Amino acid sequence: MNASSPADPARRAASGAVGRRLAAGRWYALAAAIAAVDQASKWVAVALLAPNHSLPALPFLSWTFACNTGAAFSLFQGFGAWLGWLALLVAAYLVVEIWRWRQGLLEGLAYGLVLGGAVGNLVDRLLHGCVVDFVHVHYGWFNFPVFNVADSAITVGAACWIWTALRGGAGPGRA
Repeated sequence: MNASSPADPARRAASGAVGRRLAAGRWYALAAAIAAVDQASKWVAVALLAPNHSLPALPFLSWTFACNTGAAFSLFQGFGAWLGWLALLVAAYLVVEIWRWRQGLLEGLAYGLVLGGAVGNLVDRLLHGCVVDFVHVHYGWFNFPVFNVADSAITVGAACWIWTALRGGAGPGRA
């Protein structure tokens, strides 16, 4: 078959679709790994820490079990049910966006990190009625809210997405 045959555009389109599916699979795998690490770390925290008790690890870091009914970093306390629905909607949106993903690596990374974090925290809301937080960074007067692996992934993913958006590379379905 020569290069100008009618099958070539179809072959190129099919190989492009396969390539997109493979790329999407990489970000779904990242999201699954983030959710799994998040859940494993929370399982250890629940097993080893008493509620609202701190275990010093470093001069600026403690392991502190907290049941967070709000959003990341204890924001929006008391909105737990709404936040659970919001996490579900964000996760569904990101599943679709990853499938349609056509951007650079940083945007795919952003989607995978945020999806993994959203799923990790959504699992907590379903299992515990709250999000398990356990990482507490503090030093002297500085006292950062207790957080978890999922919160970290969401924060890093959002920063990556904002960076790509500011550079003109982010946007749903952009080729």
